[in-house]
Amino acid sequence: MIKPGAGLNMASLAKSNVTTNVTVTGTVLNMIPDNPFNALANGDMLPVIIFGLLIGIILAKLREETQLVNDFFTQGNRIMMEMTHIVMKFAPIGIFCLMAKTFASLGFEGLMPLAKYVGCVLLGLAIQAFIVYPSLLVILTRLNPIKFFKKFISVMFFAFSSSTSNATIPLNLEKLSALGVSREVSSFTIPLGATINMDGTAIMQGCAVMFAAQAYGMDLGLTALLTVIFTAVMASIGTAGVPSVGLITLNMVFNSIGLPVDAIGIIMGIDHLLDMFRTAVNVTGDAICTIIVSFKNKSIDLDIFNGKKAPEETWDDITQF
Repeated sequence: MIKPGAGLNMASLAKSNVTTNVTVTGTVLNMIPDNPFNALANGDMLPVIIFGLLIGIILAKLREETQLVNDFFTQGNRIMMEMTHIVMKFAPIGIFCLMAKTFASLGFEGLMPLAKYVGCVLLGLAIQAFIVYPSLLVILTRLNPIKFFKKFISVMFFAFSSSTSNATIPLNLEKLSALGVSREVSSFTIPLGATINMDGTAIMQGCAVMFAAQAYGMDLGLTALLTVIFTAVMASIGTAGVPSVGLITLNMVFNSIGLPVDAIGIIMGIDHLLDMFRTAVNVTGDAICTIIVSFKNKSIDLDIFNGKKAPEETWDDITQF
């Protein structure tokens, strides 16, 4: 409806190889990895994701028998994350060069589509944070979302300023304790959510795909859209809770449907602002899901949540726990 990429004619800058006529059956078959290493080398990420899921399930099943392999992947992940941190330190220079090249070719008419892209992402984040999440809270627990937001707003502002879900974990635990949530539940769900719950990142990546497709004049078919949804969700789950790392996995989403990655150069310039908003959305989702889990397990003090009783835990108690 918003069409953020319309009017940004980038078709002359790079060619797109998006395939829009692949059947659903073909898409499913293409997800099955016949050679995961070849798929990784070619940037075909769906087979790689499926292969990674299978390996993870098998490692979780065998446990001690495959400890050496598990350690290898764990240490490899740490190496790649450190490499990503090093690359991101030089990212501002690369972003400036990409934006300079792009806007030198497109001119100032490229600013309006970019503004529409920002508005599109913010609208999606607002719907998720203030409609989807509160609706889930009301439907599944019958609790008042306004009381939640009154106590949780400080956590959202901290997440907004820090742009990292991981750094927000201690404050998130403190506020959930002030809402009457059991620490036994929150100490499990909040770190887990900071790792795998990246709804804001998935929303941004979906908007970025539509922005790029419209900029290149491509009409994505149903199978391409389904591929984007699946890849964006899986990529967001695998995204670390550090600033702007969603742009790294956005490359994977683009490659999954054959979109040129040149459009990422435009998005990078304003992504830090959007990253602040989507981090706030992510931590809000972590907290609301934690409240729902606590409610279903009868591990939440409703009197504390409703403000009828003061919480007993202190911040020192939480850090010691």
